Amino acid sequence: MPSSIRLDAAERLQDLQGYGDQPPHPHWPEKARLALSIVLNIEEGAESHILDGDAAAEYLNSDMRCEPWPDRRNLNLESHYEYGSRVGVWRLLDLFRERNIPITAFAVGQALQRVPKIATRLVADRHEIAAHGWRWLDYRDVSPEVEAEHMRLAMNTITELTGQRPLGWYTGRVSQATRQLVINDGGFLYDSDAYNDDLPYWVKHDQGHHLVVPYSFDTNDMRFASSPGFDTGNDWLNYLTDTFDYLYREGAHQPRMMSVGLHCRLAGRPGRMMALERFLDHVAKHQDVWLARRVDIARHWHEHHSPDNATD
Repeated sequence: MPSSIRLDAAERLQDLQGYGDQPPHPHWPEKARLALSIVLNIEEGAESHILDGDAAAEYLNSDMRCEPWPDRRNLNLESHYEYGSRVGVWRLLDLFRERNIPITAFAVGQALQRVPKIATRLVADRHEIAAHGWRWLDYRDVSPEVEAEHMRLAMNTITELTGQRPLGWYTGRVSQATRQLVINDGGFLYDSDAYNDDLPYWVKHDQGHHLVVPYSFDTNDMRFASSPGFDTGNDWLNYLTDTFDYLYREGAHQPRMMSVGLHCRLAGRPGRMMALERFLDHVAKHQDVWLARRVDIARHWHEHHSPDNATD
């Protein structure tokens, strides 16, 4: 397969420069000062697992911080993950349904395959289902051929379960080939495997341009499972509201976007749900905020900021 565009020195230079001191005005719908994207990661059941042929048990992104267990199951950590698919996902989806908030689900194919009721609910509530790989794995040492096959499996499985082809992609733990594989597929409006901007941007490649809708780790609930990170719901709430308030103030002259990443096994816990509800209460007190699925942000950028017809 072609070498990754990320290996190109000119592209690296562009990544460092970005928009500089002249970012485009996004012209969000209804003259919104801020586009707020809430993302729910559906991963439980697709993490590293001895029974799925993996070399070691999962160890990341749970309340149980531990090292990998080679050749052994970690039953305690498995139970932490199971909370997400048994309880957390439904609590979160109920909250978004009650408040009529559209979200994007970063859905791992195997996770949806094992709990298909989640896919049914996402479709019923008209959320976006973006592909988050076939397994929730680190792809840095996976061959491009295997990664391409996993991409195909994810796309086929999600399409079969939801009746709609995903238009967004997010691997998370990428390889150097990931973005080129996304581009080669030809059917994606965007990917979110970047953390380097508060606005979407175009990446040039041999066939044209590809849109990146950046994601965020600093506002992400995964910081409950890292050190340093968030210890209490109030830690997270304070950071979310400070981020929102700064971007909202900035949006009076330069609108941008904000991403909030959630995981069913983390944000779905009651103490964190209270913080999330309070954050959404804070957002609701502000006008001119566009609560948007990432696919809607991507469509807006394609329409109003295409490489050949960008507006200032």
